[in-house]
Amino acid sequence: MSRKFITKAIDKFKTEETKFYDVIVYIGKEPDIKEFHSNFEILYDKSDYFKGILSNKDIEKKNGKYVIKEPNINPQVFDVITKYLSTGKINITNKTGIEILNIIITSDELKLNQLVKLAENEHQKFLKDDPVKIFQIIYYHKSLNNIKEFYLEMICLEPRILFDSAKFIDLPAPLLEVILKRNDLNLIEIEIWEYLIKWGLARDEILNEEVSKWNREKFKILERIIHEFIPLVRFYDISSEDYFDKVRPHEGIIPEKLQEENLKYYLIPGYTPNKYISRNCIESILINPKHTVYFVNWINGIIGKARYKFKLLYRASRDGNTAAAFHAKCDNKGATVVIVKIRNLDQIVGGYNPLFWDSSKTDKSTKNSFLFKFTDKNNLLSANVVYSKGDQYSVRCYVSSGPFFGFGDLYVNYYPDVWYSYIHSYPTLNLPSSFSADDYEVFQVIKI
Repeated sequence: MSRKFITKAIDKFKTEETKFYDVIVYIGKEPDIKEFHSNFEILYDKSDYFKGILSNKDIEKKNGKYVIKEPNINPQVFDVITKYLSTGKINITNKTGIEILNIIITSDELKLNQLVKLAENEHQKFLKDDPVKIFQIIYYHKSLNNIKEFYLEMICLEPRILFDSAKFIDLPAPLLEVILKRNDLNLIEIEIWEYLIKWGLARDEILNEEVSKWNREKFKILERIIHEFIPLVRFYDISSEDYFDKVRPHEGIIPEKLQEENLKYYLIPGYTPNKYISRNCIESILINPKHTVYFVNWINGIIGKARYKFKLLYRASRDGNTAAAFHAKCDNKGATVVIVKIRNLDQIVGGYNPLFWDSSKTDKSTKNSFLFKFTDKNNLLSANVVYSKGDQYSVRCYVSSGPFFGFGDLYVNYYPDVWYSYIHSYPTLNLPSSFSADDYEVFQVIKI
């Protein structure tokens, strides 16, 4: 996207420097004060803030020119703003995220609403520059409320922008709390625990020693640091294996009552705390949590209102792109969603099997399976779905095949690694008759 914008207003002045000026604006503090020249009519017409100052009959004058002093504005920021005021253009091509934010904040203070909107259009770029510092600026400035919610959604959608930042350990506790409270944080829970431990350990250099060598005092120090965050970790979404390997070494910092609840969960089948709410996250390189909202709606469109979580069973690039690898990971796991990314396109396709995969060499009939596509995975409104006609070939289970929907409606041939789609058991989705895939994933659909 071009970062050179032109406003709707038609300016009387089109040169970058105002040749005639009757206003002197002093910007900044010693030793960094800069003098800017402008025109009364420009400032009066473009900015309600300056309009108020220039309307004051007691305004300072020097040699017949109006004098305005703004010690709290950055000269570099005002240089951009004054060019916008005189030309109606703003060029922020080479500005950093922090600089763009300062332009937005200052423009808001000067009541330059159009400039605020123009600069805000760059948020997708600048939010990824120094995410910790930018998060702090956005969160504590009321003028940035429009961006704040977008930023939180983006961080939750792509949390590693923040959590893998070298400055993550500098994130203030109140802001970490805001993130950890979100239900849409797209990290699996064991990752959240590990990031929390990393953040806590960085808070006190005495905790640098290997945890196996810690004494009771060091556990107390860490517990004090992250005490308020521990209840925000949803331990019931952590597998027993991960709990044993990754949580148990620091279990001494978990309150005894919560330890007891965790023990019940892992030892008593079907036990779930009353207030338990799972995060809407998904461990995928192909989709994000917003896609799963569509999956849930499509599933509920058949069987009623329910909530689900999606557990990654298989990824071809990770587990092996073979029928044997697929069946080893996915057989007898109940309902699943298959997601395929078409090579060199932003298109994803897939299907829902409400039954189960196995290697029984059988065909299965159901009206509850469906195929879907997102013509553009970045545009959720491009989604489309078709349901099985209910014939005997709705789902096919063969040891030599991967996921197989219909009598050829969507399936993969591992030799030569091509996906095919022929209309038979499902209405048409207008998929290519054959295509290669960048990758594909299979998720277990678990009712919660």
